[in-house]
Amino acid sequence: MPLYLRAVFSSIPAWAETTKFTDPATGLISWKSESNGFSLQLIQLHPDYVTAVYDSRGLPKELIDGILKYCVFGTIIKNETNEDVAYNVADWRYTTKDGKIHNVKPKSEWLKEWEAMGIGYRWSMLADNLTFSPGDWIQGFTTVMVEPGDEFDFTYRWTLRGKKFESTLKGIRCASFKKTK
Repeated sequence: MPLYLRAVFSSIPAWAETTKFTDPATGLISWKSESNGFSLQLIQLHPDYVTAVYDSRGLPKELIDGILKYCVFGTIIKNETNEDVAYNVADWRYTTKDGKIHNVKPKSEWLKEWEAMGIGYRWSMLADNLTFSPGDWIQGFTTVMVEPGDEFDFTYRWTLRGKKFESTLKGIRCASFKKTK
């Protein structure tokens, strides 16, 4: 990678406190991490829930089947500082158990696919990039291409005071339920 690109993508590693929760009623796990004012939570979602979300809006089976090829997480991001914080999903990666690094599929790619199907639906996926004022938050779906039960590491980046920060959630696991059609 050329030196000028390394500078663009270099980030300050950030120590993040991560908390893992298990819902006793469902067995689904969520991971919450906060560092330098940026709070990110990933919540396992059951494929039946994801199906119900899209089916209840009358969306076609083709769209639902496309999403069910991915592991879907509910994602909540909060600005916990007194300053603006920004993120861009295009800067996020996940590392699968074979050591390969993959891009997280952003909302804009989902929308292109859906528009090609003639579907104008724009809700549910986490926004590609956003700048948050103090106290702001957002939620949406984040998708990664892993199998049910697979573990991966999730690296995310954000910007605060013009500095880029990076943190990695280790051992994130896709819900181990069999995907349904």
